[in-house]
Amino acid sequence: MKHIFQKGQDLRKPTLLLLHGTGGNEQDLLPLAGLIDGTASVLSVRGNVSENGMPRFFRRLAEGIFDEEDLIFRTKELKEFLDNAAKEHGFDRDNVVAIGYSNGANIAGSLLFHYSDALAGAVLHHPMVPRRGIELPQHNGTPVFITAGKNDPICPAEESTDLQLLLEHAGAKASIHWENNGHQLSRSEVEAAADWYKDNYTN
Repeated sequence: MKHIFQKGQDLRKPTLLLLHGTGGNEQDLLPLAGLIDGTASVLSVRGNVSENGMPRFFRRLAEGIFDEEDLIFRTKELKEFLDNAAKEHGFDRDNVVAIGYSNGANIAGSLLFHYSDALAGAVLHHPMVPRRGIELPQHNGTPVFITAGKNDPICPAEESTDLQLLLEHAGAKASIHWENNGHQLSRSEVEAAADWYKDNYTN
């Protein structure tokens, strides 16, 4: 997968896995990494699917309706990419924290829904529930921070609440930060994610 790797100053810190939204690329979320932890290593990945020329991490059938078969395939593809990238770039595979927005948050959520060991934590900006009606692997306290807009036309509030409950039921330590906004990524939610990260990974 096309990606950027930036080796951090402190290799004890988690490697930040950046996953863009629809139409984005591996450059988009690099500023977020600096706001959340400027000394951590960064792995920013471009989705392998194209929708009308816009990069995505998996196909969808319509707005808010995922192609489940492709989602499962692309989630496995990303997991295997992370396994190989850790060997190539020399980062700790067991200490990867995802930061995803929209489609990128959904593929990060899908990693959590399908694998117990893919991520050491995740920041999910405006995610939806990736799959329903499946049994999740156990997470044993994996920290997950969800940010959501109360007026998000793409991701209804109940999606975020359902996602939190499903992850908690699987043993994750999931919390939600609400904004009075729509689907756009706001500075205040990124700052809230930075506070959450400091509480969970630097103290």
